[in-house]
Amino acid sequence: MSTRKLLAPQPNPETDAFWDGLGEGVLRIKTCESCGQPHYYPRHICPHCGSEKTRWLESAGCGEIYSLSVMRRGEGAPFAVAYVTLDEGPALMTNLVADDLDTLAIGQRVRLAPQASDADTVGDGPSLPFFTPSGD
Repeated sequence: MSTRKLLAPQPNPETDAFWDGLGEGVLRIKTCESCGQPHYYPRHICPHCGSEKTRWLESAGCGEIYSLSVMRRGEGAPFAVAYVTLDEGPALMTNLVADDLDTLAIGQRVRLAPQASDADTVGDGPSLPFFTPSGD
């Protein structure tokens, strides 16, 4: 079985806290102090109201699968990618880690997980957020 290659993210000053948090096993998202809306991906300006009054919020790292696709062909297959809606509200595209990819389902509860061992990050940089079924 071939190993799946993922490009390492390229942090910048605006996203450093996000990537540093993942390195500590914590998922951080931004929330707006003006309109109260949490948002993902990490950025300084709120996409809901345009305010620059945003701050980091430590997410519980839990959510549910909104949509998913299991890739069965190509380099590194099989693997699963999904949109996960976090309990705090924002959705993010991510990779799912499970012993049996056929057990994954829309609406299933998931939680932040360490990076999968079958995926190698190419280049220097932090690991990516992966999710796994939570058993809830």
